[in-house]
Amino acid sequence: MHVIAALLAALPSFLTAGDAIAQSSYPNKPIRMLVGFAPAGPADLIARVIGDKLTEAWGQSVVIENVTGAGANIAGDRVAKAAPDGYTLLLASLAQLTINPSLYDKMPFDTVKDVIPVTQAVFTPNILAVNNDVPAKSVAELVALARSQPGLLTFGSAGVGTSQHLAGELFKSMAGVNIRHVPYRGATPVIADLLGGRISMFFGNVTSVLPLVQEGKLRGLAVTSLKRLAATPDLPTLDESGFAGFDATASFGLVAPAGTPPAIIDKLHRETVRILALPDVRKRFAELGSEVIGNSPGEFAAVIKAEIPQWAKLIKEAGIRAGD
Repeated sequence: MHVIAALLAALPSFLTAGDAIAQSSYPNKPIRMLVGFAPAGPADLIARVIGDKLTEAWGQSVVIENVTGAGANIAGDRVAKAAPDGYTLLLASLAQLTINPSLYDKMPFDTVKDVIPVTQAVFTPNILAVNNDVPAKSVAELVALARSQPGLLTFGSAGVGTSQHLAGELFKSMAGVNIRHVPYRGATPVIADLLGGRISMFFGNVTSVLPLVQEGKLRGLAVTSLKRLAATPDLPTLDESGFAGFDATASFGLVAPAGTPPAIIDKLHRETVRILALPDVRKRFAELGSEVIGNSPGEFAAVIKAEIPQWAKLIKEAGIRAGD
């Protein structure tokens, strides 16, 4: 009995030592970083910037794998069910983790219990842009126009459940207006139809919309983040435009399978945050229209838990389902 008691008493020390060994030897083989979106998209580009820098720092290849389908749920499920050893990671969109649970009737994994947040890396705001023929020079004028013409104005999105779609639904809900949603397969055809006047507005990714606004081909009215963009300091936020707390951005972060040793999570976090602070990385993300976050695992977890019920309420009220 004394021997058993002694072993039980020493167990925490053994576990701590094992954790330390895991951290000191990690990584000693290539790492897979899954992305649930197509190559050359925002998530893929962000993953490759971080992956390349991790490869440089650790001397082990970080291989980016694009596993598309089911709103990125397939990639998330593979990571959630992978060995919790730090060698399979997910560059997730916040939408995957907070919107999909309400958007899909059946999720293959639990976005809170089955993965561990490492850090929320970057966010990319959307810009509310309208066709130049729309007679609204401000958000207030757009709301007034929508109220005077219920159901006539339209907004496009890159698909049901995307950040652009949810931004539009949030705008409709907060403004109390009737604007019709027109879903597309990707952002490129949305922009083509917006330029051609076939739809009225688009809550579009800053990377694709901002150049058109700057060239005068579209009219930008506001950004969907809580703070103004450095690239467009004169463009107000929707929060400043009378929509208090309006925040609908495309955010991306690193997560690992649940059960990954804390020491490995800590090492991944510290190295990723160091990378995010590098001037060349910040410059590259700025070129992609993204701004660095680099928060702690606990802070990232809190964001996920807080946003799930917020989007669930909006999705239920709007009657949105995947596949609509």
